[in-house]
Amino acid sequence: MAKDIGIDLGTASVLVFVRGKGIVLNEPSVVALDKNTGKLLKVGEEAQAMLGRTPGNIIAIRPLREGVISDYDMTERMLREFIHKVAGVSVFKPRVIICVPSGITEVEERAVIDAGISAGARKVYLIEEPVAAAIGAGIDIAKPDGHMVVDIGGGTADIAVISLGGVVESASIKIAGDQLNEAVVKYMRRKHNLLVGERTAEEMKKRIGCVFPKDEEEIMDVKGRCLLTGLPKVVAVSSTEMMDAFEEPVERIMEAIHSVLERTPPELVADISTNGIVMTGGGSLVSGFDKLVTARTGIHTMIADEAISCVALGTGMSLETLSNMQEGTMNLSRRKQMS
Repeated sequence: MAKDIGIDLGTASVLVFVRGKGIVLNEPSVVALDKNTGKLLKVGEEAQAMLGRTPGNIIAIRPLREGVISDYDMTERMLREFIHKVAGVSVFKPRVIICVPSGITEVEERAVIDAGISAGARKVYLIEEPVAAAIGAGIDIAKPDGHMVVDIGGGTADIAVISLGGVVESASIKIAGDQLNEAVVKYMRRKHNLLVGERTAEEMKKRIGCVFPKDEEEIMDVKGRCLLTGLPKVVAVSSTEMMDAFEEPVERIMEAIHSVLERTPPELVADISTNGIVMTGGGSLVSGFDKLVTARTGIHTMIADEAISCVALGTGMSLETLSNMQEGTMNLSRRKQMS
Protein backbone atom coordinates (compact mmCIF):
# COMPACT_ATOMS: atom_id res chain seq x y z
CA MET A 1 0.00 0.00 0.00
CA ALA A 2 1.33 3.46 -0.84
CA LYS A 3 2.30 5.58 2.14
CA ASP A 4 0.49 8.88 2.70
CA ILE A 5 2.72 11.89 2.04
CA GLY A 6 2.73 15.43 3.45
CA ILE A 7 4.39 18.17 1.38
CA ASP A 8 5.44 21.63 2.52
CA LEU A 9 5.54 23.25 -0.91
CA GLY A 10 7.60 26.31 -0.11
CA THR A 11 8.92 29.13 -2.27
CA ALA A 12 12.48 28.43 -1.10
CA SER A 13 12.39 24.72 -0.34
CA VAL A 14 10.21 21.63 -0.47
CA LEU A 15 10.02 19.33 2.56
CA VAL A 16 8.38 15.91 2.23
CA PHE A 17 7.02 13.93 5.16
CA VAL A 18 6.20 10.24 4.72
CA ARG A 19 3.82 8.66 7.21
CA GLY A 20 5.73 6.35 9.51
CA LYS A 21 9.13 7.71 8.46
CA GLY A 22 9.06 11.45 9.22
CA ILE A 23 10.74 14.11 7.03
CA VAL A 24 12.57 12.21 4.28
CA LEU A 25 13.38 15.03 1.86
CA ASN A 26 14.36 18.67 2.21
CA GLU A 27 15.49 20.27 -1.05
CA PRO A 28 15.41 23.75 -2.62
CA SER A 29 12.42 24.40 -4.92
CA VAL A 30 14.59 24.87 -8.00
CA VAL A 31 14.38 23.16 -11.39
CA ALA A 32 17.10 23.19 -14.08
CA LEU A 33 16.17 22.41 -17.67
CA ASP A 34 17.60 22.53 -21.16
CA LYS A 35 15.98 25.47 -22.95
CA ASN A 36 16.41 23.93 -26.39
CA THR A 37 14.92 20.50 -25.69
CA GLY A 38 12.73 21.27 -22.65
CA LYS A 39 14.39 18.30 -20.90
CA LEU A 40 14.47 18.35 -17.11
CA LEU A 41 18.11 18.16 -16.05
CA LYS A 42 18.21 18.56 -12.29
CA VAL A 43 15.81 19.20 -9.41
CA GLY A 44 16.46 20.50 -5.89
CA GLU A 45 20.00 20.78 -4.47
CA GLU A 46 21.79 20.12 -7.76
CA ALA A 47 19.60 22.61 -9.64
CA GLN A 48 20.17 25.31 -6.98
CA ALA A 49 23.93 25.02 -7.41
CA MET A 50 23.33 26.11 -11.04
CA LEU A 51 21.41 29.33 -10.18
CA GLY A 52 23.17 32.32 -11.71
CA ARG A 53 25.88 30.08 -13.15
CA THR A 54 24.30 28.42 -16.18
CA PRO A 55 25.44 28.51 -19.82
CA GLY A 56 23.01 29.87 -22.43
CA ASN A 57 21.06 26.68 -23.10
CA ILE A 58 20.45 25.73 -19.45
CA ILE A 59 18.04 27.67 -17.24
CA ALA A 60 17.52 27.24 -13.51
CA ILE A 61 14.03 28.33 -12.40
CA ARG A 62 12.20 28.64 -9.13
CA PRO A 63 8.65 27.57 -10.13
CA LEU A 64 7.07 29.01 -6.98
CA ARG A 65 6.97 32.72 -6.27
CA GLU A 66 5.59 34.37 -3.16
CA GLY A 67 4.10 31.14 -1.88
CA VAL A 68 2.12 30.25 -5.01
CA ILE A 69 2.73 28.46 -8.29
CA SER A 70 4.14 30.81 -10.93
CA ASP A 71 5.11 28.09 -13.41
CA TYR A 72 2.55 25.29 -13.35
CA ASP A 73 4.33 22.88 -15.68
CA MET A 74 7.64 23.11 -13.82
CA THR A 75 5.93 22.73 -10.41
CA GLU A 76 4.19 19.59 -11.58
CA ARG A 77 7.44 18.13 -12.93
CA MET A 78 9.30 19.05 -9.74
CA LEU A 79 6.57 17.46 -7.57
CA ARG A 80 6.59 14.32 -9.70
CA GLU A 81 10.36 13.98 -9.21
CA PHE A 82 10.10 14.46 -5.44
CA ILE A 83 7.11 12.10 -5.04
CA HIS A 84 8.89 9.49 -7.14
CA LYS A 85 12.03 9.93 -5.04
CA VAL A 86 10.24 9.24 -1.76
CA ALA A 87 7.48 6.84 -2.87
CA GLY A 88 9.37 4.93 -5.57
CA VAL A 89 7.48 2.98 -8.22
CA SER A 90 4.24 1.67 -6.79
CA VAL A 91 0.98 0.34 -8.18
CA PHE A 92 -0.86 2.36 -5.53
CA LYS A 93 -0.78 6.11 -5.72
CA PRO A 94 -0.25 7.96 -2.41
CA ARG A 95 -2.70 10.33 -0.79
CA VAL A 96 -0.97 13.70 -0.47
CA ILE A 97 -1.59 16.66 1.82
CA ILE A 98 -0.01 19.93 0.62
CA CYS A 99 0.56 23.07 2.62
CA VAL A 100 -0.60 26.42 1.20
CA PRO A 101 -0.46 30.07 2.40
CA SER A 102 -3.62 31.26 4.20
CA GLY A 103 -4.17 34.05 1.65
CA ILE A 104 -4.35 31.70 -1.36
CA THR A 105 -7.12 32.29 -3.94
CA GLU A 106 -9.40 29.56 -5.25
CA VAL A 107 -7.63 29.57 -8.62
CA GLU A 108 -4.23 29.13 -6.93
CA GLU A 109 -5.73 26.44 -4.70
CA ARG A 110 -7.03 24.55 -7.74
CA ALA A 111 -3.59 24.80 -9.40
CA VAL A 112 -1.94 23.16 -6.37
CA ILE A 113 -4.50 20.32 -6.31
CA ASP A 114 -4.18 19.75 -10.08
CA ALA A 115 -0.37 19.79 -9.91
CA GLY A 116 -0.47 17.22 -7.10
CA ILE A 117 -2.83 14.90 -9.03
CA SER A 118 -0.78 15.25 -12.24
CA ALA A 119 2.40 14.50 -10.28
CA GLY A 120 1.01 11.14 -9.21
CA ALA A 121 -1.17 11.62 -6.12
CA ARG A 122 -4.38 9.63 -5.67
CA LYS A 123 -6.06 12.39 -3.68
CA VAL A 124 -4.82 15.84 -2.69
CA TYR A 125 -5.78 17.66 0.50
CA LEU A 126 -4.74 21.20 1.47
CA ILE A 127 -3.83 22.58 4.87
CA GLU A 128 -3.09 26.22 5.74
CA GLU A 129 0.52 27.00 6.64
CA PRO A 130 -0.14 28.61 10.05
CA VAL A 131 -2.33 25.64 11.10
CA ALA A 132 0.36 23.16 10.04
CA ALA A 133 3.04 25.31 11.74
CA ALA A 134 1.03 25.35 14.98
CA ILE A 135 0.60 21.55 14.94
CA GLY A 136 4.30 21.08 14.13
CA ALA A 137 5.29 23.42 16.98
CA GLY A 138 3.43 21.16 19.40
CA ILE A 139 0.38 23.38 20.00
CA ASP A 140 -2.89 21.55 20.69
CA ILE A 141 -5.07 23.49 18.27
CA ALA A 142 -8.29 21.60 19.08
CA LYS A 143 -8.79 23.34 22.45
CA PRO A 144 -10.91 26.51 22.87
CA ASP A 145 -7.73 28.44 23.60
CA GLY A 146 -6.22 31.19 21.43
CA HIS A 147 -2.74 30.77 19.95
CA MET A 148 -0.92 33.09 17.58
CA VAL A 149 1.50 31.72 15.01
CA VAL A 150 3.78 33.82 12.80
CA ASP A 151 5.23 31.71 9.99
CA ILE A 152 7.88 33.52 7.93
CA GLY A 153 8.90 31.39 4.96
CA GLY A 154 10.68 32.19 1.72
CA GLY A 155 7.84 33.84 -0.19
CA THR A 156 5.11 34.65 2.34
CA ALA A 157 4.67 35.57 5.98
CA ASP A 158 1.51 33.99 7.40
CA ILE A 159 0.12 35.27 10.66
CA ALA A 160 -2.84 33.51 12.24
CA VAL A 161 -4.82 33.26 15.45
CA ILE A 162 -5.97 29.67 15.92
CA SER A 163 -8.62 28.28 18.24
CA LEU A 164 -10.80 25.15 18.20
CA GLY A 165 -8.85 23.66 15.29
CA GLY A 166 -9.48 26.55 12.90
CA VAL A 167 -8.18 29.96 11.91
CA VAL A 168 -10.05 32.82 13.63
CA GLU A 169 -8.10 35.73 12.13
CA SER A 170 -5.23 35.68 9.68
CA ALA A 171 -3.10 37.70 7.29
CA SER A 172 -0.82 36.46 4.55
CA ILE A 173 1.63 38.95 3.05
CA LYS A 174 4.09 38.40 0.25
CA ILE A 175 6.99 39.70 2.33
CA ALA A 176 9.36 37.08 3.72
CA GLY A 177 12.87 35.65 3.33
CA ASP A 178 13.15 36.39 -0.40
CA GLN A 179 12.19 40.04 0.14
CA LEU A 180 14.79 40.32 2.92
CA ASN A 181 17.41 39.09 0.40
CA GLU A 182 16.18 41.62 -2.18
CA ALA A 183 16.40 44.39 0.43
CA VAL A 184 20.05 43.46 1.04
CA VAL A 185 20.83 43.53 -2.71
CA LYS A 186 19.21 47.00 -3.02
CA TYR A 187 20.99 48.31 0.08
CA MET A 188 24.42 47.16 -1.16
CA ARG A 189 23.79 48.80 -4.53
CA ARG A 190 22.58 52.06 -2.97
CA LYS A 191 25.03 52.37 -0.09
CA HIS A 192 28.19 50.69 -1.38
CA ASN A 193 27.78 50.81 -5.20
CA LEU A 194 28.26 47.05 -5.06
CA LEU A 195 26.34 44.49 -7.06
CA VAL A 196 25.82 41.23 -5.13
CA GLY A 197 23.87 38.13 -6.14
CA GLU A 198 20.92 36.49 -4.41
CA ARG A 199 23.08 33.76 -2.89
CA THR A 200 25.52 36.29 -1.40
CA ALA A 201 22.56 38.21 0.07
CA GLU A 202 21.23 34.97 1.60
CA GLU A 203 24.64 34.24 3.11
CA MET A 204 24.80 37.78 4.59
CA LYS A 205 21.31 37.38 6.05
CA LYS A 206 22.28 34.12 7.76
CA ARG A 207 25.67 35.22 9.06
CA ILE A 208 25.25 38.85 10.16
CA GLY A 209 21.59 39.65 9.51
CA CYS A 210 19.60 41.01 12.45
CA VAL A 211 16.40 42.97 13.07
CA PHE A 212 17.12 43.90 16.70
CA PRO A 213 20.38 45.44 17.98
CA LYS A 214 22.96 42.75 18.75
CA ASP A 215 25.01 42.74 21.95
CA GLU A 216 28.14 42.65 19.82
CA GLU A 217 28.41 44.06 16.34
CA GLU A 218 29.46 41.56 13.67
CA ILE A 219 31.34 42.34 10.46
CA MET A 220 31.48 40.34 7.24
CA ASP A 221 33.60 40.88 4.13
CA VAL A 222 31.30 40.84 1.09
CA LYS A 223 32.53 40.27 -2.44
CA GLY A 224 30.71 41.69 -5.42
CA ARG A 225 31.11 43.80 -8.55
CA CYS A 226 31.73 47.51 -8.22
CA LEU A 227 29.08 49.45 -10.17
CA LEU A 228 31.50 52.30 -10.88
CA THR A 229 34.48 50.35 -12.21
CA GLY A 230 32.84 47.04 -13.18
CA LEU A 231 35.66 45.24 -11.31
CA PRO A 232 35.49 42.85 -8.33
CA LYS A 233 35.47 44.61 -4.95
CA VAL A 234 35.35 43.59 -1.28
CA VAL A 235 33.34 45.62 1.25
CA ALA A 236 33.09 45.16 5.04
CA VAL A 237 29.44 45.17 6.13
CA SER A 238 28.23 45.33 9.74
CA SER A 239 25.19 43.77 11.42
CA THR A 240 23.85 47.30 12.13
CA GLU A 241 23.84 48.00 8.39
CA MET A 242 21.85 44.82 7.88
CA MET A 243 19.24 46.17 10.30
CA ASP A 244 18.93 49.28 8.10
CA ALA A 245 18.66 47.11 4.99
CA PHE A 246 15.86 45.01 6.49
CA GLU A 247 13.89 47.95 7.88
CA GLU A 248 11.16 48.22 5.24
CA PRO A 249 10.18 44.51 4.83
CA VAL A 250 10.38 43.91 8.59
CA GLU A 251 8.13 46.92 9.21
CA ARG A 252 5.54 45.40 6.83
CA ILE A 253 5.59 42.10 8.75
CA MET A 254 5.18 43.94 12.08
CA GLU A 255 2.20 45.89 10.66
CA ALA A 256 0.56 42.60 9.62
CA ILE A 257 1.04 41.15 13.12
CA HIS A 258 -0.51 44.29 14.62
CA SER A 259 -3.49 44.25 12.28
CA VAL A 260 -4.26 40.59 13.10
CA LEU A 261 -4.08 41.34 16.84
CA GLU A 262 -6.39 44.35 16.37
CA ARG A 263 -9.04 42.17 14.68
CA THR A 264 -8.82 39.33 17.22
CA PRO A 265 -11.66 38.95 19.80
CA PRO A 266 -10.59 40.18 23.27
CA GLU A 267 -10.89 36.73 24.94
CA LEU A 268 -8.45 35.28 22.44
CA VAL A 269 -6.05 38.24 22.84
CA ALA A 270 -6.05 37.47 26.58
CA ASP A 271 -5.17 33.83 25.77
CA ILE A 272 -2.38 34.93 23.42
CA SER A 273 -0.83 37.24 26.03
CA THR A 274 -0.73 34.21 28.37
CA ASN A 275 0.42 31.62 25.82
CA GLY A 276 2.78 33.92 23.92
CA ILE A 277 3.39 34.18 20.17
CA VAL A 278 5.12 31.30 18.37
CA MET A 279 7.34 32.00 15.36
CA THR A 280 8.16 29.38 12.74
CA GLY A 281 9.77 29.23 9.29
CA GLY A 282 13.29 30.00 8.11
CA GLY A 283 12.69 33.77 8.09
CA SER A 284 12.02 33.77 11.84
CA LEU A 285 15.62 32.64 12.42
CA VAL A 286 17.01 36.06 11.43
CA SER A 287 18.71 37.21 14.62
CA GLY A 288 16.48 39.14 17.04
CA PHE A 289 13.09 38.61 15.33
CA ASP A 290 11.52 37.18 18.50
CA LYS A 291 12.92 40.08 20.58
CA LEU A 292 11.54 42.62 18.11
CA VAL A 293 8.02 41.12 18.20
CA THR A 294 8.15 40.97 22.01
CA ALA A 295 9.28 44.61 22.19
CA ARG A 296 6.59 45.85 19.77
CA THR A 297 3.59 43.83 21.04
CA GLY A 298 4.42 43.41 24.72
CA ILE A 299 3.65 39.68 24.30
CA HIS A 300 6.32 37.10 25.01
CA THR A 301 7.46 35.65 21.67
CA MET A 302 9.41 32.47 21.13
CA ILE A 303 10.86 30.69 18.10
CA ALA A 304 9.65 27.10 17.79
CA ASP A 305 12.12 24.22 18.01
CA GLU A 306 13.00 23.09 14.49
CA ALA A 307 11.41 26.27 13.12
CA ILE A 308 12.27 25.41 9.50
CA SER A 309 10.57 22.01 9.56
CA CYS A 310 7.55 22.91 11.74
CA VAL A 311 5.20 23.28 8.76
CA ALA A 312 6.32 19.96 7.25
CA LEU A 313 6.02 18.20 10.62
CA GLY A 314 2.52 19.62 11.16
CA THR A 315 1.51 18.61 7.65
CA GLY A 316 2.82 15.12 8.37
CA MET A 317 0.99 14.88 11.70
CA SER A 318 -2.25 15.85 9.92
CA LEU A 319 -1.93 12.67 7.85
CA GLU A 320 -3.22 10.80 10.91
CA THR A 321 -6.60 12.54 10.56
CA LEU A 322 -6.87 12.27 6.76
CA SER A 323 -9.86 9.91 6.98
CA ASN A 324 -11.92 12.59 8.76
CA MET A 325 -11.24 15.27 6.14
CA GLN A 326 -13.60 16.26 3.41
CA GLU A 327 -12.30 15.82 -0.12
CA GLY A 328 -9.96 18.47 -1.44
CA THR A 329 -9.35 20.80 1.45
CA MET A 330 -8.72 20.90 5.13
CA ASN A 331 -8.85 23.68 7.62
CA LEU A 332 -9.19 26.47 5.08
CA SER A 333 -10.98 29.20 7.01
CA ARG A 334 -12.57 30.50 3.82
CA ARG A 335 -14.32 27.13 3.37
CA LYS A 336 -15.89 27.48 6.80
CA GLN A 337 -17.11 30.97 6.04
CA MET A 338 -18.61 29.83 2.76
CA SER A 339 -20.32 26.74 4.12
